[in-house]
Amino acid sequence: MLDWIESFGIAVWLRESPSVWAHPTVLTLHTAGMAVLVGAAYVLDLRLLGIGRNVPLSSYRWIFPVVAIGLTVNLCTGLLLFIKNATSWGTALPFFIKMLLVIASVATLVPIRKFVLQGDSAGLSSDARSAQASRARILAIISILAWSGAVTAGRLLAYLVVT
Repeated sequence: MLDWIESFGIAVWLRESPSVWAHPTVLTLHTAGMAVLVGAAYVLDLRLLGIGRNVPLSSYRWIFPVVAIGLTVNLCTGLLLFIKNATSWGTALPFFIKMLLVIASVATLVPIRKFVLQGDSAGLSSDARSAQASRARILAIISILAWSGAVTAGRLLAYLVVT
């Protein structure tokens, strides 16, 4: 199956074309998407950990559309990069680790988004709000570690997997 995926015309073009519009452009877009995605996630994670406490959490709502754009760019370009090297990456441990960490990272965004969009939640007691904030801080730490691991595992693909 992986050989079949690698035989797609676009995969062959990405792998063999000397054009700057082939692999170099896809890789550049993947890197830019990752910078936007991970950078925006880090900004929010650091705010949840207490950096910039004087800025209201509601001011960080802009991050979620930005993360969605970065994630969309990386899903598209990541798929192209995968089909180019499906036989080697499809069986590589760093690739599986990267995918698991990306999934874990995105999964942390769902409850974090809910926490941020709730705002000050006037209906909650201070104890309930404090418990939510503590959970959000734990998710922020998990997010930072997972994104850092995903980026590292992705980078290791270039060094540990023969393509």
